[in-house]
Amino acid sequence: METTNDGKIKVFLVDDQAMIRASLKSFLAQRERFEVVGTCGDARRAAEEIAAARAHVVVLDITMPGLSGLDAIPLIRKRSPKVKIIMLTHHEGETFVEQALRSGAEGYLSKDSEPAELALAIEAVNRGDPFVSPRVAAGLVGGLRGVQSGAAPKSRLAGLTQREQEVFQLLAVGNSNKEVAAKLGINLGTAKKHRENLQRKLSCNSAAELARLAIREGLLTI
Repeated sequence: METTNDGKIKVFLVDDQAMIRASLKSFLAQRERFEVVGTCGDARRAAEEIAAARAHVVVLDITMPGLSGLDAIPLIRKRSPKVKIIMLTHHEGETFVEQALRSGAEGYLSKDSEPAELALAIEAVNRGDPFVSPRVAAGLVGGLRGVQSGAAPKSRLAGLTQREQEVFQLLAVGNSNKEVAAKLGINLGTAKKHRENLQRKLSCNSAAELARLAIREGLLTI
């Protein structure tokens, strides 16, 4: 987890709409946990400014003139390998979500989400957990349920128990081990063990990889 000496998470905002940037900055400024260290309306220029500001978390729009947020991810990663990236966009389709996660984003939020979700997302990705907002996750579930019901189960998921599937779903939308334990009524040690088993069975070495696999393989339909 990255923070400043006084425990703040340094956030950089990238959106081509000045009013959106101002609104997000104002919202985060009201929360002592966050420090907005910069804003930018140009994705290409933002990569340099993010590195200079040593931001911990970037909130990045997808649709921007010149260079899209998705195309900007590799540039940002090259200059700031450790920074966490949250996509904040009007695009809620499965293709955009999967492309963002494959490109290296740790979080995905709809601009129609509740404002408080932004704070939750920043906290989640900064501690190393993926975060997909419930609104976006619901859209994924709806899309995945449209797949033919007679399709054969995915081989990588065939060996999961029902409990592991439940844990997987919660991890895929950004829940921490503690939150998984609380929601399933199990102790923290058991939740951690389930997570370790999932990572071993599915050859996923991080929470972000588990989230990408859940979307790709369709576990969210269960």
